Amino acid sequence: MKCPYCSFEESKVIDSRSADDGERIRRRRECLKCGKRFTTHEVIETVPIIVVKRDKSREVFDRNKLTAGILRACEKRPVSLTQIEEMVDRIEAKIQSMLDREITTRQIGELAMEELKTVDEVSYVRFASVYRQFKDINTFLEELNKLLTEKQ
Repeated sequence: MKCPYCSFEESKVIDSRSADDGERIRRRRECLKCGKRFTTHEVIETVPIIVVKRDKSREVFDRNKLTAGILRACEKRPVSLTQIEEMVDRIEAKIQSMLDREITTRQIGELAMEELKTVDEVSYVRFASVYRQFKDINTFLEELNKLLTEKQ
């Protein structure tokens, strides 16, 4: 680790502590040349998840977009923010555990619908209507019938 004062490249670790709920390690170091102390933070390097959109363009996975979509579907429904956060956490954990670092918007939508179906059926239908782009009342009714059949 390069000293910020004299640029010497060797230092010793004096103290290590966990920071940010275990997401980082804070280290106090001492330069072996000038003796000055400085702090460094060590984080796990993650490979970003790339989302492949319908038009084949790619962008980095954005948890906020997923949260916003689920929030919209749950608007004026008896679904708490805590439940929404937990759903997004579970979806993100599933995405992170996949071996492939690319995921389609279709796969994300399916995961979201899976979660919504267990929490609130009306929110599920709302999300599905936007996600699956229902073209008419018949496709909407087909989705409702599937939901009713699964419930029985």
